[in-house]
Amino acid sequence: MTTACRTSWPGPPAGREDEPAPDTADGDGDWPQRLAEAVTAADAPDAVFAVSRHGRRTVVTGGTGPSPGRPRDRLRYEIGSATKAYTGLLLAHLVDSGLLTGGEPAAALLGARRPPGRAPVTLAHLMTHTAGLPALPAGFYPRALPAWRTNPYGRYPDARVVDAFLRHRSRHRPGTRWHYSNFGVAVLGHALGAATGTDWQDLLTRHLLDPLALHDTAPHPADGLDAVGHGKDGTGTLPAFDAGGFRAAGAVRATPHDLLTFLEAHLGPDRCPPLTGALRAVRTPVLRRGFGHRHVHTVAWFRHPTDGGPLYFHSGATLGQQAFLGFRPDTGTALAAVCTRRFRSNDPFVSTAYALLAEQRQRNGTAPAAVR
Repeated sequence: MTTACRTSWPGPPAGREDEPAPDTADGDGDWPQRLAEAVTAADAPDAVFAVSRHGRRTVVTGGTGPSPGRPRDRLRYEIGSATKAYTGLLLAHLVDSGLLTGGEPAAALLGARRPPGRAPVTLAHLMTHTAGLPALPAGFYPRALPAWRTNPYGRYPDARVVDAFLRHRSRHRPGTRWHYSNFGVAVLGHALGAATGTDWQDLLTRHLLDPLALHDTAPHPADGLDAVGHGKDGTGTLPAFDAGGFRAAGAVRATPHDLLTFLEAHLGPDRCPPLTGALRAVRTPVLRRGFGHRHVHTVAWFRHPTDGGPLYFHSGATLGQQAFLGFRPDTGTALAAVCTRRFRSNDPFVSTAYALLAEQRQRNGTAPAAVR
């Protein structure tokens, strides 16, 4: 857990960096080769690296396993924690639309019997990982252990997530410490459902997936449409990921093309009404943390500096798949990468994807910053 600036969203930003005008230089010619090298480096049964530069897409597929029955770029992949980018945009949209403020006490929405107190955990705290919650509920591990390698989250349903939150007592005032928490974003999903009378899955579909025409994106598996996950060695297959009560934190699966569409919307907010305000909001820094406040976060994304401008990204993983989503407004570039192999020690997948996006203006200069 690290000390954080106050959670300033909703409200004034925690700092803003001017973003330069998009770079329209023609630099697309070597993308096929670079993406093919990334697919090889992923060393997974299935891998797809897809880039969009000013709307021009290049998609490269491959893998160490046999070709699936459906083209790899048409399969839906589990994106794990990158789901939080969708939940963050959803919350920003509900706030931008006036349906919520972001300052609502989550416990009150979820039926807590005690008064919220003078410093309650709000929806904004949950989304920005400043609610004072651990990564997972204390009672998660005993229930998950019997299915740790196959279905740990599925053994912890909605009611247990909510009950664990209502019972939790934090040692820190909300908004003063940052600690990455699947638990917190899962609770947010349930709180949004309670606040609107519509569950998170339906909110996601109505407010994001339908307006952005993300017809190959869903928070639930479907036979024949989804890629199959594999273990660390890339051999044994794994069942479809069941997020249990943690859907808002990790349930989304999507095709690489839909992932690019989602990212392209962030590069051109004005082209995506009624989400324009929310798409702009999730590019705005709301929290700085760490020594010298070097680590910057928006409502939905990690935000790193590059020589040309900020880079926004989120990665994710399930038991048998990995994903990386990122975009750079200064170069008009979006990158989505997925693979069907479980994360392992010194795994090259995320660092390879990050480097592709970060080094565009650095290929003849300094190396990209390390992924944090």
